[in-house]
Amino acid sequence: MKLGLLTGVIGNHGRAEAFGICRQLGLDCVELGTGEFSSDWHVGLDEIVDDDAAVERLKADLAEYGLEISALSCHCNALHPNPAYAERAQNVFKKTVLAAERLGVAQICLFAGCPGTPDGGEYPNWVSTGWPTYFTELLEWQWAERIIPFWKEHAAFAAEHHVRLAFEMHPGDCVFNLDTLLRLRRACGENVGSNFDPSHLWWQLSDPLVVARELGERGMLYHVHAKDTYIDLGRTARDGVLATSDQDDPRRSWRFATVGYGHDATFWKELVSTLRVVGYDGVLSIEHEDPLAPVMEGLERTVALLRDAIWTEPSASLSWLVDPPNLTMLEAERLGPDG
Repeated sequence: MKLGLLTGVIGNHGRAEAFGICRQLGLDCVELGTGEFSSDWHVGLDEIVDDDAAVERLKADLAEYGLEISALSCHCNALHPNPAYAERAQNVFKKTVLAAERLGVAQICLFAGCPGTPDGGEYPNWVSTGWPTYFTELLEWQWAERIIPFWKEHAAFAAEHHVRLAFEMHPGDCVFNLDTLLRLRRACGENVGSNFDPSHLWWQLSDPLVVARELGERGMLYHVHAKDTYIDLGRTARDGVLATSDQDDPRRSWRFATVGYGHDATFWKELVSTLRVVGYDGVLSIEHEDPLAPVMEGLERTVALLRDAIWTEPSASLSWLVDPPNLTMLEAERLGPDG
């Protein structure tokens, strides 16, 4: 298994300097944002799509620092009800697919998005409850009229360009848990899989190990994020987990945390073992969003913990183990054919 970083957290550094930091940290891979929520700090999406020389420059920079690209990241809301917003996000998505093909990157990480209502509007409408029934009616309209038609077409587009779609489950988005991701997969085909991020599952009270195992058994683990969540049980007892305050507010009921500061090393070792059991031996890509931690110190501590958790070589064979001899057979050999 390899270790990588979503480089947006060091987006204040130019590409060469950012890649140098990744190498200094001992990382193997980078996940590169291409626009929208995942800002295009280190790719230059428009150039990569149109200019062969730009592709070669990026490949040369990667080679200089001994890095690979684990995924391109274009988290956005391509289903936004505002047409201008949606068009911009859809253009970023399509260009990201084309860039991934040109760079030989197997998958892009993204959100499935969230539409609005039948009469349009300026804002997405995320349905989080099945009652009153008008919420269910809206949800089914969103899936039937917006979500499935759009992603069926665009999953096929990505497949034509040999790129897999690794959707991240995220509340506020139409794909936010295992069941909604499976629904999208059933409707849109095997090019739909997961960018597995445990951080969003924890605060929904899902067990990431259970979800990872099922996704792996279904062949849907395309990419994995290493991102932690700290849940303040006292605050949660008072406020619940549906926090609408700014995610940088350290006093809310949960917050994203440096790996090891929400769940200890035991969890991360269990996750690595679960991933290996279901056949995932790809990249753990660090996504660092801790509002309390200094960036470099947080990254250094994360890398140290994860390096101790992951295996870098293939699983060992147990062929040296043999069944113990059958005592009856040994006794028969000692006695000989005549008894």
